[in-house]
Amino acid sequence: MNSTNRTVVVTGIGATTPLGGDSASTWEGLMAGRSGVKPLEGERFAELPVRIAALAAVDPADVLPRPLARRLDRSAQFALIAAREAWADAGFTGKAGEDETIQPERLGSVIASGIGGVITLLDQYDVLKEKGVRRVSPHTVPMLMPNGPAANVGIEVNAQAGVHTPVSACASGAEAIGYAVEMIRTGRADVVLAGGTEAAIHPLPIAAFANMMAMSKSNDEPEKASRPYDVGRDGFVLGEGAGVVVLESAEHAAKRGARVYCEVLGQGLSADAHHIAQPEPTGRGIAAAMQNLLDQTDLKPSEIAHLNAHATSTPQGDLAEVKALRAVLGDDLDHVAISATKSMTGHLLGGAGGIETVATVLALHHRMAPPTINVDHLDEEIEADIVRDAPRALPEGPIAAINNSFGFGGHNVVLAFRSV
Repeated sequence: MNSTNRTVVVTGIGATTPLGGDSASTWEGLMAGRSGVKPLEGERFAELPVRIAALAAVDPADVLPRPLARRLDRSAQFALIAAREAWADAGFTGKAGEDETIQPERLGSVIASGIGGVITLLDQYDVLKEKGVRRVSPHTVPMLMPNGPAANVGIEVNAQAGVHTPVSACASGAEAIGYAVEMIRTGRADVVLAGGTEAAIHPLPIAAFANMMAMSKSNDEPEKASRPYDVGRDGFVLGEGAGVVVLESAEHAAKRGARVYCEVLGQGLSADAHHIAQPEPTGRGIAAAMQNLLDQTDLKPSEIAHLNAHATSTPQGDLAEVKALRAVLGDDLDHVAISATKSMTGHLLGGAGGIETVATVLALHHRMAPPTINVDHLDEEIEADIVRDAPRALPEGPIAAINNSFGFGGHNVVLAFRSV
């Protein structure tokens, strides 16, 4: 089964996001240019400098059976819901072994999280302080583990080829998908559920990000707070949710007659080695990841019709990314329709690469690029074709799309997909 040239395709998608409880409603929200950012209600948020966030449109605890939800951190709840949708969307009718088209030892799970079960950790510490040792949940450690979402998804579908959890801050979800691609290409698995999840809307992370001056403080206009590329952008907005895709070898997908969304060309990787929390301002590291992608695949810059940008709505980050794109793609960048979907979903940290991969796959599938909202005054230093206000049709014929994800620590991941 070993091979380094196996073609990898996407056969299933799933999501639960600030725009909707599944991939269809999330896509509808993206096409409509709807913001998922809302005020944070409750006394524990009242004194924070940032009192807005992109909360999930559907509470996962209302979807999962109550006994199961009580044993899972919110991040794992999101991951399980998105994975179940993706698994069913790919046409599987039961867990591996029960569905005879996939065997357990040929199935993997790679679900990332940037922070993991932070809500469980902080809430259970409050229980310890206020109610004593005996009231701490015995499920606490499995719930707070960053690998909890991947493990629970693996148990759900009986994935025995490997269960993995890359942790690379806001690049984690994209890195998970890249890792899954390599699992298939090297023959370790035929099918992998891959993506990212995050649930960190809690006073402590928000206070910490706010004190770093990383988050928007536009509390009076939540829906306009996330504004990538706008001259008035002042930081990201925290979001929550998950995005998961089913990746499969093209041979395996064809054998079982699966519907294919697109081909996964591969990934480009690099590290800035610059600063723990700030991007390298010239975009040098991002450009290296882009070039690594081109060197590792047969992708030509002229093929790229769409890009789902990392674009978090920070002054430095948005500009560095565009500089990198221009440095690598040159004049070909002028023909790339760029969408910054964080303008609508907020920033899901380790879950961003997951839901933005779902958005990129659907953009290729439907030949439509989502809009970037809230760009009232485009920063004149952003020399690129930003899709603004309304969706845009993508060209007919063979085209490719890119999904960028970058994270604290200088992690850079670039994923590429091609239409089928």
